[in-house]
Amino acid sequence: MITRRTFLALTATGIAAGAVGCGGDVATVRLASGEVGGFYHAFARLLAAVAAEAGTVRIEPVPTTGSQENLAMLTSGRVDAALALADSVQGERQPVVALGRVYENYLQLAVRSEGAIQRVTDLRGTRINLGAAGSGAAVTGERLLWAAGVNPGVDVDISHRPLRDAVAGVESGELDALLWAGGVPTDVLDVPQRLRLIELGELAAPMRERFGHLYDLVEIPADAYDGGAAIRTVGVANLLLAAPTMSDAAAGAIVELLVSRADALVPAEAAGTQFLDTRSLIGTDSVPLHPGAAAVYRRRHG
Repeated sequence: MITRRTFLALTATGIAAGAVGCGGDVATVRLASGEVGGFYHAFARLLAAVAAEAGTVRIEPVPTTGSQENLAMLTSGRVDAALALADSVQGERQPVVALGRVYENYLQLAVRSEGAIQRVTDLRGTRINLGAAGSGAAVTGERLLWAAGVNPGVDVDISHRPLRDAVAGVESGELDALLWAGGVPTDVLDVPQRLRLIELGELAAPMRERFGHLYDLVEIPADAYDGGAAIRTVGVANLLLAAPTMSDAAAGAIVELLVSRADALVPAEAAGTQFLDTRSLIGTDSVPLHPGAAAVYRRRHG
């Protein structure tokens, strides 16, 4: 235990601040993110960096395979917060609360540039990777296929590999296509040189009709991938979730960062296409806001 005399001595040498910070006065939040090289992991690292600068909360990003694993870790108490696609949260039975809606994931169906696949219906009889096991793309991907009239269990051979492995599989011809739910551009996707994105915009309405209003018609700009063409696709909101047991102070500190440091929380995968805004942050749909988060939004914007 540090005595008052020792504390004053440490203060004089400039050490006390660090000692107090490491002593537990600042809450540590373990945040389930996603695959290294993907949007979730990049966002979590940026949030951890601005949190370290602010000194109000400590964020520890935890790499995962994606939304479904994140939700499992959150509801089992292995992490304190998690990023997840809104449609993955839709079926969650355990209570979770939201800190905010952060950005939007773009569905990107990639095939070989020189391949014959032009539409989702051309996937019949092919081998497709629907995200890593435990990812949100595994859920959204099957819904995308159903909306196109393609039976996931019959018409296509489905695998679940991490993104880099899936990209290698498509480029080598071992796989015919991969679905990735993430920001744009995703550096691992070599578009348009080796891979080409398939138009998915026409499936936004059928997905909404069949599975709910969580799916948006969005556009990947022509300059998102160097030399790539503009393409319409389906967007799904990302939610930053927390356990109901998270303290109001920790939840409030994270939301303060989302609002006040928005300019520092834009991953390269979202540059030029998305930005954080209070009006969208509170749009968490059926997932209630954490009381500590709601208090910050009310205080800042009424």
